[in-house]
Amino acid sequence: MDNLRLAEGEYRFACIVWENEPLPSGKLVELCQKQLGWKKSTTYTVLKKLVDRGVLRNENAVVTAAVPKDAVLREESRAVVERTFEGSLPSFLAHFMGGRTISDAEADELKAIIDRYREGDAQ
Repeated sequence: MDNLRLAEGEYRFACIVWENEPLPSGKLVELCQKQLGWKKSTTYTVLKKLVDRGVLRNENAVVTAAVPKDAVLREESRAVVERTFEGSLPSFLAHFMGGRTISDAEADELKAIIDRYREGDAQ
């Protein structure tokens, strides 16, 4: 799913779309200039690239997401764990925690997530 792996600028651009869709392309240019400091040409170049990759749609000068933000976040998270921690979720979590403590509520929430995705129980 390489089309869901976004560079930093592409991700920030897509976030503008996710937060404001449906978005007229002219308004997208304004938002990108204001939030990213981009020129109109840069906005349209990145838009075309993400449309060609199937991440966004641009129909009748209205920009919408073709892929939900959650799908991009999920793919990026998988890639980090695979690339950096050889696919080991426990190793990722141990390094992520880095000695910090969590509340009982956070621990319960994490346990509920793990239980939901336990092998054989995943939805």
